[in-house]
Amino acid sequence: EENKATLLELGAVEPLTKLLTHEDKIVRRNATMIFGIMASNKEVVIHEFASLCLANMSVEYTSKVQIFEQGGLEPLIRLLSSPDPDVKKNSIECIYNLVQDFQCRATLQELNAIPPILDLLKSEYPIIQLLALKTLGVITNDKESRAMLRENQGVDQLIKILETKELNDLHIEALSVVANCIEDMDTMVLIQQTGGLKKLLSFAENSTIPEIQKNAARAIAKAAYDRIPQLIQLLKSDSEEVREATALALANLTTSNPANA
Repeated sequence: EENKATLLELGAVEPLTKLLTHEDKIVRRNATMIFGIMASNKEVVIHEFASLCLANMSVEYTSKVQIFEQGGLEPLIRLLSSPDPDVKKNSIECIYNLVQDFQCRATLQELNAIPPILDLLKSEYPIIQLLALKTLGVITNDKESRAMLRENQGVDQLIKILETKELNDLHIEALSVVANCIEDMDTMVLIQQTGGLKKLLSFAENSTIPEIQKNAARAIAKAAYDRIPQLIQLLKSDSEEVREATALALANLTTSNPANA
């Protein structure tokens, strides 16, 4: 710990940063390792420099691989709980870049990263909230992450964001996460029970922002699609009225959404 602090005092961060783009692969790898080690330090100042460098590095593919291979995800997840908002912002930005890769997403699940990411949705800083939502938007493409989000009351937090007019800058990304989550039947039922589908319909009908309408419509379409097998079963009902109503519902679904036809 003392050596890490000494490195910072000696101004090692700037020259180390330059080494991250060195032509020699081994030099780049070692510089990455040093920043990863510094990120595990208890000093907030070191965390800020290290996480900032890792966030900048993670934009480039080979650097992302190096960060992952050197075990960078675990300290980055820990830093999501840092008292320093800059450290949180840098860390979630780096994680967002890393989870574009499936292997990183799988490791994120193993490290139980969903709870600290959800905690960032309560941040007073919109950029941190936005990056957290963008990260959730990527990882909820995976079934396991959707289940973890539901189990950690993530759906409630998403609905609260959608219900808060002051957070309208976050609505596009929040709707994107909800649309992913609706692919999970248990989550869809939960969203229905909490009035989430009514909120989605409201966004689709009343919003003047095309991106919000698109994501709301996407979520509604997925919810409707998941109901199609149940509707098909109702076509076998002994009741003629039920069969007629079901046929009309299916006709409306397939007409409004060509993907269901």
